Amino acid sequence: MAADSRTIVAPTDAELLQAQADLWRHSLYYLTSMALKCAVELHIPTAIHNLGGAASLPDLVTALSLPQTKLPFLRRLMRLLVTSGIFASESGAEVETYRLNPLSWLLVEGVESEDHTYQKYFVLGTISRHYVEAGLSLADWFRKDLPAPLPSPFEGLHGLPLFHETTKLLDEELDRIVNKGKAAHDHLAIGTVIRECGDLFKGLQSLTDCGGGDGTTVRGIIKAFPHIKCTVLDRPEVIEAAPAHDSVTYVSGDMFHSIPPAQAVMLKLVLHFCNDEDCVKILEQCRKAIPSKQEGGKVIIIEILLSPSTGPIMYEAQLLMDMLMMVNTKGKQRDENDWRDIFIKAGFSDYKIVKKIGARGIIEVYP
Repeated sequence: MAADSRTIVAPTDAELLQAQADLWRHSLYYLTSMALKCAVELHIPTAIHNLGGAASLPDLVTALSLPQTKLPFLRRLMRLLVTSGIFASESGAEVETYRLNPLSWLLVEGVESEDHTYQKYFVLGTISRHYVEAGLSLADWFRKDLPAPLPSPFEGLHGLPLFHETTKLLDEELDRIVNKGKAAHDHLAIGTVIRECGDLFKGLQSLTDCGGGDGTTVRGIIKAFPHIKCTVLDRPEVIEAAPAHDSVTYVSGDMFHSIPPAQAVMLKLVLHFCNDEDCVKILEQCRKAIPSKQEGGKVIIIEILLSPSTGPIMYEAQLLMDMLMMVNTKGKQRDENDWRDIFIKAGFSDYKIVKKIGARGIIEVYP
């Protein structure tokens, strides 16, 4: 074989120095996550909110009951969090003040607002010891020749799956945190979906929300569309803890085996926990539960829709969520081609991407 005629061009001094700085950033990003966790555990966003939306370092030290000796260290923590976009800051003539931005607004406790969903437990779950240890085991997981079905790195390391009835046997506090975090993650932006994609629900007489948890989503839908008869399907232990509501029917069951009939079935942030084969099985049950397309039958899917067109920051966030699924579950995030293949295998005739909202896509799938 002839030698490759291409030659490797050595980086310039400036490129190597930039590369070294980039390597520092990528190697040390975990410290930003730990700084965020620290801010959440100290309740810094809530303290800034309670101080009227702006706080100096002395204000924060007093409000958080921290020793005065920690003030210079708090300055360094806040400097990183401001630079990372987690807080905003203003430099006045005498003192720097810190303010909330949309990101830290999500971490304020006790706010009564329809579109505010407290995300503390999402942060604490994803930066928990068990998640981090699973990520650290990734290279070992790749090296192992494991029989199908492949366990996730999380399950391979800890011996139990995540988001499962047995997770509490590993750690009850972890199970509590990740379920609270999942609920907060799922409920965020449902108000936006209802406002910007209201046509999804116009004309519907009945809707089944699969994996609908405590019914927060359907209660929001009923508020906007009171005529829709809504059913929530979820695991027995979830349904038992759900609050009663006159307009919501709660059904305990398994979406792999049967789904309560309705004109539309909704799957909101459910399928990304599943491999492709399980997605097909669930969607086959959905198809059985709805009428024909001519009678208005459809499945509404709300999931992350991988696409570079969302921009580099949003796309990176989507890919990080895909890695989160790979490390901790048997699921994944999918692009449009992935979804199309699954819909065809499940026996559906057509689909439409209704709208992209942030990292998520809203898809209608027709029998």
